[in-house]
Amino acid sequence: MYCRFCGKPVQDSAAFCPQCGKPLSTPPRRKKPLGILLAVLAVVIVAAAAVGGFFFFFFFGGGQQAETPSASLDQSRTDVTPPPETSETGATAEELPASSDAALPAVEPQVRKSFLNFSVGEGAAITPAVTAYQVAPDLSNLINPKDFAFLSDAEKALLAENLFVVHKTYNDEFYELYESNRYNLTPNFITVDSMMHTYHLYFSLLLSRTEKDHLAQPLLALSQTMRATSQAQYDALRGTAWEEAARTNLAFFAVAEALQDPAATPPAAVAELVQQELSYIHAASAIETSPLLQSDMDYSQFKPRGYYEGDSVLEAYFRAMMWYGQVNFAQNAERLNRSALLMTLALRETALPTWEMLYTVTAFFAGASDDLGYYEYAPAIEAAYGAMPTLEDLTANEAAYETFAALVGQMDPPAINSVPVMEGTESIPEVTKGFRLMGQRFTLDAAVMQQLVYSNVKENAAGEKRMLPDVLDLPAALGSDLALSLLEQQGAAGYAGYSEAMEKLRGVVSQAPASAWAGSLYSSWLYTLSPLLEPKGEGYPSFMTTTAWQTHNLETYAGSFTELKHDTVLYAKQVMAEMGGGPMEEVDDRGYVEPEVEVYRRFALLARQTAEGLESYGLISDGDLENLSRLAELAQRLEAISEKELREETLTDEEYELIRAYGGTLEHFWIEAVEDKTQSPYLDPQEIPASLVTDIATDPNGRVLQIANGRPAEILVVVPVDGTLRVASGVVYDFYQFEQPLSQRLTDTTWRQMIGEWITEDGSYNWDAQVEKPWWTTGYWYLQ
Repeated sequence: MYCRFCGKPVQDSAAFCPQCGKPLSTPPRRKKPLGILLAVLAVVIVAAAAVGGFFFFFFFGGGQQAETPSASLDQSRTDVTPPPETSETGATAEELPASSDAALPAVEPQVRKSFLNFSVGEGAAITPAVTAYQVAPDLSNLINPKDFAFLSDAEKALLAENLFVVHKTYNDEFYELYESNRYNLTPNFITVDSMMHTYHLYFSLLLSRTEKDHLAQPLLALSQTMRATSQAQYDALRGTAWEEAARTNLAFFAVAEALQDPAATPPAAVAELVQQELSYIHAASAIETSPLLQSDMDYSQFKPRGYYEGDSVLEAYFRAMMWYGQVNFAQNAERLNRSALLMTLALRETALPTWEMLYTVTAFFAGASDDLGYYEYAPAIEAAYGAMPTLEDLTANEAAYETFAALVGQMDPPAINSVPVMEGTESIPEVTKGFRLMGQRFTLDAAVMQQLVYSNVKENAAGEKRMLPDVLDLPAALGSDLALSLLEQQGAAGYAGYSEAMEKLRGVVSQAPASAWAGSLYSSWLYTLSPLLEPKGEGYPSFMTTTAWQTHNLETYAGSFTELKHDTVLYAKQVMAEMGGGPMEEVDDRGYVEPEVEVYRRFALLARQTAEGLESYGLISDGDLENLSRLAELAQRLEAISEKELREETLTDEEYELIRAYGGTLEHFWIEAVEDKTQSPYLDPQEIPASLVTDIATDPNGRVLQIANGRPAEILVVVPVDGTLRVASGVVYDFYQFEQPLSQRLTDTTWRQMIGEWITEDGSYNWDAQVEKPWWTTGYWYLQ
């Protein structure tokens, strides 16, 4: 008998080659046929009761899995290792023996726990009845045109044409302009943007505080416990077919431990391997071949960004959790598949309660894992071995391992590809399928965008590939005809298959039940925003019935989406293509609320569920509970005011005062949300501004898609108040989308320096900062 790898002679009874160390046996595999394109979006809803409260969970998956786009990698690249055409045992897929379905025991995955019970459903129907109105070109039919005499002729023209205009400000936070309006007796216009931004402040506060105070230390404890258990497994399994798998796990957990505790000493058996991985992780600059996996990994994603940047505890937590989310124990690699089995045993034996707490809490914020993990592998092990095996059982029963391999081989692959694979690789989902200890989370936006990049969509007439998605892909898939039209205008339909994929996506998403939005705060945030995508017709205030306002709503959607992605950058999987009082003057400064009734209703639900979910696990303070309750009450009051506006009813003095004092209300929420972020007794908005940046997709050829919000912008809107027309002033997002080199993913600091808000490292300000806004915003923005 000869080794198929090195060709050296070996004994017939040998399990491993004594020369090269490769395993000589070939466990059976079964290639699972792929299903229809969009089965990744089939909705599965599982409800269960568990200790600590009711657990409700949804994810898109199940059924036959669609083809996931593979990566188009530049042929000039030399740092990307193509996936092997064979398994680690050397057998090709065609050579692997098939397992009969009838011979395999049934496997029922365990229910993944959650503690969100978000009640969805539409509110009461409102028939809008606002009388249509127009604005004179010289603004003469407004009661307060002198308040805005500073406007340029171009701004006045946009205001007369669209009934609103947006321009930049030098404010750093949303509340500042509203407070200025109060003292200047300028009518306030309360925007959806300002409410969603305030929710973002609390979401990021609660998530970061939960991570720092309740998750970081348990994560380190998990790594330490699993490293010790893996060491015991390695010691017991040396000289067997499981030795290298056990050694892999020992290195895997030693890396995670060192990321949070640099003083930890890696075990001697894996010290060199651990140091190699740590060097790539801390460099965080490129796609490299992982020494542990022997396959490509995007190490640039280990760069701490979002609110993690600058906090030593959170930066270490970020890297360790990213490691647990990125490393895939692929089923098509013999060593890694055995590692996954050993890891599942170790987890169940010594660390399951800690792991389950970490998973459940993070799932509450960001959603369920897109990857297979403990909940799927543990039942497969029990089915294959008849019970959870001992280490002696493993070495004595290779047939049971082969059954386990066949069982997990039949499970569904992830919906979202987040690893680099070479163009032309067949069956991408099967290549990327495997076990992740704390897999990154399925999100609707990533699943949608995955279907709309290469190679799910092909080249355009110029031979170009759509390697990165567009932020408008999501609202278009959710039914926005305007978003789809804008995408078509910029050439998306020119990519072969794009229009067909989008049509199918829109059909599937439109049929999803309301409960499909209730699985996490992440999905409920998107649910809260979705009414913005609905065109407003007759009976709504005239400014809302224009195409320009619909386009502005897309920017509001994109701006809030940017904050959501920023806050969940660690958890959400990225798409990867194949590779005081005012003066006493009598002035009518009564303002207006943007009448998005359903948005405010959903917002109130979202705020309350955030509080109730965290309270059920004891992860929220009384002060934060009170603030979220007040935020929900504010949303309900805005909902009631919006209903009265749409019926053309005059508001009460108390309601007008709420609008007038809105800046002070926002300032209170802001102070409560950011006071932990500075040691200064005086909170300066410039030190803790609203501007931020995040990355949402990766082109493995070396580019990432960045989305960002600049300084809060001012919106001037012509609104009807008690039979008169006036200009009211509010605050909205200033949204950007652009590409950036993979090795230079932006942090909030570098973004704020780029736009001239923060001082640069050389002590200067980038006063002439010019970042181009999306072309589709130019119809209502005034840009000097």
